[in-house]
Amino acid sequence: MINGKKVVVVLPAYNAAKTLKITYDAIPKNIVDDIILVDDASKDNTVEVAKELGIKTFVHPKNCGYGGNQKTCYKEALKSGADIVVMVHPDFQYDPKFIPEMIAPIARGENDAIFGSRMLIKKNALEGGMPIWKFVSNIFLTGIENLILGNHLSEYHSGFRAYSKKVLLLPLEYNSDDFVFDTEIIVQMKIAGIRIGEIPISTKYFPDASMINFRRSVQYGFAVLNVMRKYIFLKIGLADYPQFKAIYK
Repeated sequence: MINGKKVVVVLPAYNAAKTLKITYDAIPKNIVDDIILVDDASKDNTVEVAKELGIKTFVHPKNCGYGGNQKTCYKEALKSGADIVVMVHPDFQYDPKFIPEMIAPIARGENDAIFGSRMLIKKNALEGGMPIWKFVSNIFLTGIENLILGNHLSEYHSGFRAYSKKVLLLPLEYNSDDFVFDTEIIVQMKIAGIRIGEIPISTKYFPDASMINFRRSVQYGFAVLNVMRKYIFLKIGLADYPQFKAIYK
């Protein structure tokens, strides 16, 4: 709890058995009121580890994808009465020690969303082991997104994020079940006038940390560019999209 607001951490999990405990242990329990894990039909014993740790766990009977996992995470967090929700990947690539710093601006009413950015201090990403091709593509895509959306973010592609309840009431059900969900929700926030802030974080790339491969990264990059195309078409009146139209001002 912070400033009377309930804080819930959500863990979108897939094959996270090896790293779940270290991630869970690093979550600052003095400020987090509830922890929810959604298992996306893992092929390892993620669910068993989660239950041993006493984590409130929900299981998808079949794989729904990264975006689909987040949808369930946020739905269950709202059901639990969350005012602030922090997404933490259970592979320990992002360190939960930054949670207090992330949620403070939201609790003070200064921002509606805070992203943990690996790129505000660019050496953090490289020192953490981010592959150079991923580092360069991150900068490239972020530059295009800033240009089109008129934002000034250092990174659009971090999976370490804190949202106010206001963000999670957006029409997320229309968004992709794949990785591009993270970009679509940013566009929805832009349209809704929601304030996004950033804090610098460190990151760790290691064998047990999840990372999409080069081929999937290329697919993701084109999916991001397609979302930017949709935003442009919406702005100039060439097309309507349910995920954006419902909140377009």
